Amino acid sequence: MVDKVIATQAALDLVAFLKQKHGMLMFHQSGGCCDNSAANCYLPGEITMGAGDVLLGEISGCSFYIGKAQYQYWRHTQLIIDVIEGQGGTFSLEGPEGKAFHTRSRVFNAAEMAELEAEEAAALGK
Repeated sequence: MVDKVIATQAALDLVAFLKQKHGMLMFHQSGGCCDNSAANCYLPGEITMGAGDVLLGEISGCSFYIGKAQYQYWRHTQLIIDVIEGQGGTFSLEGPEGKAFHTRSRVFNAAEMAELEAEEAAALGK
């Protein structure tokens, strides 16, 4: 199975800190506008996920979603969640800590893309 989203050790450490401080968390990869096209961290229920969102995977047991339209642009890449110093200007929980989640990416290779396409086909019953 190919992971569509992974995290650096710095991101995993920040997630652990935030989970200790706030409890369970969730992520949503923003599409931009006022929340800066960033991986935003929320308490479950702070935003509502629906048919317009795709579950990419998990980071440290926390669900990670992306908008369906944005997923169509990013589906050929693996999202790599990292941390930078400073405030990201988002509504994300890590802002007061002087840190911001930052999304990097890498393009899947041909074998990974074939595996992902087979997984999606199987999920759709094709």
